Amino acid sequence: MRSMTGYGRATAAIAGYSLTVQVSSVNRKTLDLAIKLPDDWESLESSVAEQVRRAAARGRVSVAVELTGAKGGGEVVWDDAEIAATLDRLEALALARGVAFAPTPELLWSIANSQRKLAELPSAEEAAPVVAEAVAEALRAFVAMRAQEGEALLVDFLARLRTLRQHVDAVAARAPAVAPAYREQLLQRLRQAGLELDVNDERVLKELALFADRIDVAEELTRLRSHFDQFATLLKASGEIGRKAEFILQEIGREVNTIGSKANDLTISRAVIELKNELERVREQIANVE
Repeated sequence: MRSMTGYGRATAAIAGYSLTVQVSSVNRKTLDLAIKLPDDWESLESSVAEQVRRAAARGRVSVAVELTGAKGGGEVVWDDAEIAATLDRLEALALARGVAFAPTPELLWSIANSQRKLAELPSAEEAAPVVAEAVAEALRAFVAMRAQEGEALLVDFLARLRTLRQHVDAVAARAPAVAPAYREQLLQRLRQAGLELDVNDERVLKELALFADRIDVAEELTRLRSHFDQFATLLKASGEIGRKAEFILQEIGREVNTIGSKANDLTISRAVIELKNELERVREQIANVE
């Protein structure tokens, strides 16, 4: 089991730059990719996306590939010839106008700073193997974190599944007593109304039979236990399980609702409320599973 929440980071060096790759994800029903690359390397987006698809099946996955270097960009390149030529032009202009020309350190810095440029980026083709390896390293950390969180989720799910089974067992234990209890209540009401009907009276028997049929939850309990077994097996399966788990939980919810609508007993109604509460907690958590 893997969580849909994860983070991975990797660094590499390329042509005087520091390359950083960060991969992060949050919940999504499908795989939704957001990839950010330097403008000159946009052609690498499809190959990066393919690497991510091999590592993740669901989630909003963001991949940021960033370059840093001197002055926050690449390596600063000074063109001495251009700086000297600019100084010569300034000196000629000054002499033509009869102005004394005495270059200062501040003037040299101003000219050099105005003409500085960043080292040229490697081409996308040259950068491709370095980017691919850095992305792969970041994805390994990303997948490991997802797996670690998935293990924690698995422990939680198994504990909650045991709780769900306990509530179902409580319903199953109480269910056989509901019809006899109703029978005693019915006879008591008849006596209080002054109607001394025999317990074997056809009308009494018919009412008890209809009631017993209406409250019978044996089929729902059987299906619930089957769904619990399917859910437990799925939790330990490999690959993408989130969607299948959501479907099983939907079916469990239907059975619980049916039991709740049939329940004519306070103990069963309380157990159904607990079932719904615990089921909602499982649904919230399963939204984090890939």
